[in-house]
Amino acid sequence: MDSITAAALAALAGSAGSEAGRQAWVGLTALVRRPFRRGPVPEPDEAGEPRVSTGELELAALQEDSTDPNRSQALATALHVRAALDEEFRLRLDEWWRRAQAAGGEAHNSVSGGTQNGPVIQGRDFSDLTFHMTRDTGDSRPE
Repeated sequence: MDSITAAALAALAGSAGSEAGRQAWVGLTALVRRPFRRGPVPEPDEAGEPRVSTGELELAALQEDSTDPNRSQALATALHVRAALDEEFRLRLDEWWRRAQAAGGEAHNSVSGGTQNGPVIQGRDFSDLTFHMTRDTGDSRPE
């Protein structure tokens, strides 16, 4: 499994306002809410609380404050522990992480070098674009 870092989770929680971020967050939420399926599930403690977190509380806490590094670290730890105990969860988490990485990403656009003679398009992952442009010869004097 590629390491899901606390920084990556914090960035994801902070980008939940974008469509890609929202979809990734919804996917993680659904995954975390799934019950343990495989592997040994530790018995609850004396108070009836699970000894191993499912990640739900950590997910909710990070969603509440995505700028708190302790919350993102707590979620990363919960996900890694659960993945170590639950093979099915690990496989699903791996798949979710691959999709989140493919869908995510940031665009860092920069225009430099003087005057641009034409449209400048900034963004990420453009496809199937066609530009029809005419070239100005600079000779536009009226006769």
